[in-house]
Formats: sequence, C-alpha cells, structure tokens
Amino acid sequence: MFIYKGIMLPYPSQNLVLDVVLLVLFVALETLRIFYGWKGNLCERSLASCASVFVLLPCAALAVYFLLLQTFVLRLEFILSAVLLCFYGFELLLGLLSISSFSRAKVY
Repeated sequence: MFIYKGIMLPYPSQNLVLDVVLLVLFVALETLRIFYGWKGNLCERSLASCASVFVLLPCAALAVYFLLLQTFVLRLEFILSAVLLCFYGFELLLGLLSISSFSRAKVY
C-alpha cells in the first residue's frame, strides 16, 4: 500500500520515509512479539508470555498510528488496523489469563 500511496498520492518525501521506517519497526516488533508468545505458550513459561504482552503495548501504539495518524489513511488500512486492534485486545486478555495459569501451575 505504501508503494501505491507513494506513486498515486502527493506524499511528502519526509512523511513517506517516516511511515516506512515505522512500518519496518512495526514488523520487527511483531516478529519479536509472536516469537515470545509462541515460546511462552509452548514451554508454558510466564516470563516469555509476559515479554509478549509487554511488546504488545508498542505494537498497539503503532497500530493506532497507522489507524489515525499517518499522512494518508486509506479505507482498507483503516479497516485492517481496526481489526488488528480488536485482535490485540483479545490477545491481551488471553495472554493475561495464560500468564496467571502458568504462574499457578505446579512444576515438578
């Protein structure tokens, strides 16, 4: 979508660079969040699950940026970001439940 917006819309070059850099940061944080959530769930470790929940907060902030604050917001981006924020809410709830379950489990 950034290629489309860069070609078709009068995008200022500074803003385009900022949005692309934030998108790359968003991809890196998402990868880290998914990895920690995956490892925490498979190993039933509350520390890795906590790390996943803590990385969720900057990911949600970047999702809000792409939902509302970027220079040009396309309707498709708005819909995808809104759905992403709904899934983040579910993930936060389920992550906190799993962390409490993992911390109460008896380890032998």
